[in-house]
Amino acid sequence: MKIQRIQELTEAIIVCGSDKPACEIDCAFASDLMSDVLTLDCCDVLLVTGLCNLQTIRTAEVAEITYILFVRGKKVTPEMKQLAEENNMVLLETGHSMYHTVGELYAGGLPPIY
Repeated sequence: MKIQRIQELTEAIIVCGSDKPACEIDCAFASDLMSDVLTLDCCDVLLVTGLCNLQTIRTAEVAEITYILFVRGKKVTPEMKQLAEENNMVLLETGHSMYHTVGELYAGGLPPIY
């Protein structure tokens, strides 16, 4: 699923990486536990999370995740955006809950990582 389609389904805005709307995502994973994120072994995964801080970006960097969708109206800080840009990440924000967001993505055809 393309970033642009994810944006449409979740009514998200692209905060970082707006030059990559055609990038393809293979699957999604939703979690606020960064220890769970570190166990992932998949390329082109979308991380859906409500944990919005620098540690989330750093964890995604270690896990080689380049696509993050923040839920519940969480806002990316300038420091987060800068670090994400340095790592060629795409960051999105939506006001919807995690439950609503992953439901829309699943119904739209984006499979879970497992």
